[in-house]
Amino acid sequence: MESLPAHIYSVAAVRETDRTTIEDHGVPGYTLMTRAGEAAVAAALRRFPSAQRWQVLCGAGNNGGDGYVVARLAMARGITVSVLSLVDPDKLSGDAATACADFVAEGGVVVPWDGQLDPEATLLVDAVLGSGLERDVGGEFARAVNAINAHPAVVMALDIPAGIQGDPGAVLGCAVRADLTIAFVGLMAGLFLGEAPDYRGVLEFADLQIPGAYRDGIEPAMRRIDEQLLRNSLAKRQRTGHKGDYGHVLIIGGGEGMPGAVRLAGEAALRTGAGLVSVATHPSHAAILVASRPELMPHGIEGPDALAPLIERADVIAFGPGLGRSEWARTLFEFVRGLSLPMVWDADALNWLAAQPGKASRRVLTPHPGEAGRLLGLGVQEVQADRPAALSALRDKFGGTIVLKGAGTLVSTDGLPFLCTAGNPGMGSAGMGDVLTGVIAALVGQGLDLRTAAAVGVEVHARAGDRAAASGERGLIASDVLRELRAVVNP
Repeated sequence: MESLPAHIYSVAAVRETDRTTIEDHGVPGYTLMTRAGEAAVAAALRRFPSAQRWQVLCGAGNNGGDGYVVARLAMARGITVSVLSLVDPDKLSGDAATACADFVAEGGVVVPWDGQLDPEATLLVDAVLGSGLERDVGGEFARAVNAINAHPAVVMALDIPAGIQGDPGAVLGCAVRADLTIAFVGLMAGLFLGEAPDYRGVLEFADLQIPGAYRDGIEPAMRRIDEQLLRNSLAKRQRTGHKGDYGHVLIIGGGEGMPGAVRLAGEAALRTGAGLVSVATHPSHAAILVASRPELMPHGIEGPDALAPLIERADVIAFGPGLGRSEWARTLFEFVRGLSLPMVWDADALNWLAAQPGKASRRVLTPHPGEAGRLLGLGVQEVQADRPAALSALRDKFGGTIVLKGAGTLVSTDGLPFLCTAGNPGMGSAGMGDVLTGVIAALVGQGLDLRTAAAVGVEVHARAGDRAAASGERGLIASDVLRELRAVVNP
């Protein structure tokens, strides 16, 4: 998604950009609609060159108008095009009415929706509802959505798949499963959040030639983590550098019988460039860790008293991988929570924190939706229904930097939250969070501030996951991601 812009907007902000372009800067609305149609046709021809029989389903408003423009322009390219209207064309107004009239004037035929799609169509164009949806899809619109999803043709959605709510990305009743979505004017947050990633397919964007100056005063909702942030944060090392320059990470965790998590976090820190990595873990694990990864420096500890000399040498602490819920773990939690070093908390550290809440400014919390729910006293569905709100609530309650993991991982900042658009569902397997914890801690040790380290770490972890998934998502394990980290942190 590197070709996509960095800023992501609310539905209201996108509409305001559209309004100011038309009313304040004198660009006719129909000109923008024509540009949208041109961009959509070009994308469809590029993505689906063999699809030469198109059927366009048009609703009301500008989304339907975009559909009529697509139909007209595709027909002019020699493509066989048919249009089904879910709204009486005589009831259209404004630019949508003009678009429909122009399509008909050039020989197009508009057929009322009767519940049937062209069985021979090879591309379906969803111009049914647009971004303003606020209630469940029902009636003939739901029937059309279900028919699209049951049809074997590839599907292109204009602006947003019908049935997806524009801001939170929720499915309202039912939604079109598109193979390609082309967004216009501004990228809406709902294309990346909630359930939307399962419905949008490949995402493209067309700014409709709107100058950046026309967006002045229109605030984005979040910032996408992009290549520029990675390159600025992962500068090439000086030839005179040594291990002492790159941070000493102390990982605390690995309760009895759970050495794997600290092993993964430790190697992730090493592979991300930490100069030194110590591991404070249950005494039974020290020999195992040395044998499996000799570059780690394991220390078997009976309790918090043994941590003092390790903490004196550390630049950053990663706390929680494999920690467990034992008395040993409780004593470590009570001790670590009072430390002033920068820290990254995950796994059972978060579960202990949910039971004994407290704020800290020099701390990164990395909950998945289930952990976030426990921290906030909410159900997982409540967290997922409005992820930006959950992110804000976590920061208000616990302070510091919050990484809300999941599809479209969010990272809190003093300004716009960061959004990660990399990653894949193959990363939903054991140990991935341990790897992320080690990655972020290593970046803190190398001098990045906590928020930048969290954002860059999330992106590094996701990109490594995408590299590891090149041969398939199913069966991807955390160790596969470890092997890809070096390539990503050396851009």
